[in-house]
Amino acid sequence: MSDVASRIAQRSLAKREAGYAEEVRRLLDAALQVIAERGTTSRPRVADIVRAARLSNDAFYRHFKSKDALVAAILEDGTQRLTTYVAHQMSKESTPEAKVRGWVVGVLSQAAEESAATTRAVLWNAGTLTSDTLDGPPSASGPLAALLREPFAELGSPDPEFDALLAAHAIVGALGDHLWKGTVPGDAGVERITAFCLRAATYSVR
Repeated sequence: MSDVASRIAQRSLAKREAGYAEEVRRLLDAALQVIAERGTTSRPRVADIVRAARLSNDAFYRHFKSKDALVAAILEDGTQRLTTYVAHQMSKESTPEAKVRGWVVGVLSQAAEESAATTRAVLWNAGTLTSDTLDGPPSASGPLAALLREPFAELGSPDPEFDALLAAHAIVGALGDHLWKGTVPGDAGVERITAFCLRAATYSVR
């Protein structure tokens, strides 16, 4: 293929890719909106989602083999957003102790009233997902744990990767409890959880 033909073909592919990316984003945002509106009372249909996105069934199935696949993508997208937010909160701090506290505050922010209902609804919809639908574990613990490795290492953890993952599992579990109970951790709860994470980072087997 000549250089001109190749360049034009690549340009056409880039336009199509950009258009498909926009379709996927519209489907993700619309599905999240419909899920949030329905809460934990009923699960939306594909028809509800494509109507909200103002797209066709063909557009939906071009990107997702099923509604469950879309819910799995919403989980992944939400995890990426939360991880980015928590990383930003941690970047404001200068000491490893403060970074760990920033991590705790960022993770537990999902229990706040303005985001808890939506998060709870997404998790409820994700309850029917199977291993065939998911590309990995349906948990935010792994990506969030990666943010703790560096401060844990600075605090002297003998195995920061292992300790950070354990701490992340524990705190994500605590977040889940708050979400399902409809409670918000207060300042005392944040400080207690932060102290737990700091102990996990400095604990050593003797």
